[in-house]
Amino acid sequence: MRAFRKTILLAVLLAMATSPSAFACAACYGASDSPLAQGMNWGIMVLLGFVGFVLAVVSSFFVYIVRRASAMEAVSAQNNLTETKQ
Repeated sequence: MRAFRKTILLAVLLAMATSPSAFACAACYGASDSPLAQGMNWGIMVLLGFVGFVLAVVSSFFVYIVRRASAMEAVSAQNNLTETKQ
């Protein structure tokens, strides 16, 4: 039974490896101006846009935190300065 499974697995892998369509994706294998390729390109661009948007939001959050910490430190230093003068 185990040898039979290995033989079937080897046959399936060999069939997949020798298939010409296994060497390229759907957009590369077909015409580059087909609706399928255009749809995939738009999908890639939309996903890149989402990733860029999320990175921009996360980085702006950290910039906000740094600026707020600097402002709080300045206010704290100002309060300490006025307390020592009294």
